Amino acid sequence: MAAKAVNFKMDEAEIRDMKQVAGVFNMSVTDLIKNAVKEYLRELKSDPFYRLTANVQDASKEETEEILAEIEGLSDEDLTIASTKCFTV
Repeated sequence: MAAKAVNFKMDEAEIRDMKQVAGVFNMSVTDLIKNAVKEYLRELKSDPFYRLTANVQDASKEETEEILAEIEGLSDEDLTIASTKCFTV
């Protein structure tokens, strides 16, 4: 996979901290940042919200209108929770 340069701004104190930590572990600041981003992305991708929504496509205007019309037609009884189940994702 080709690498691409990315520029971003950070607080100077955080940059000093990164340089210090990278130096202690004999690694470049670039590697420190890449490893941190990889770990953070892994954490976010394991979040149930992400896992449930990552592959969901936006509905078209017509689909949205149809869904909203169905929802507006529901009664309070239709919207009452009938039962609950818990599961681990």
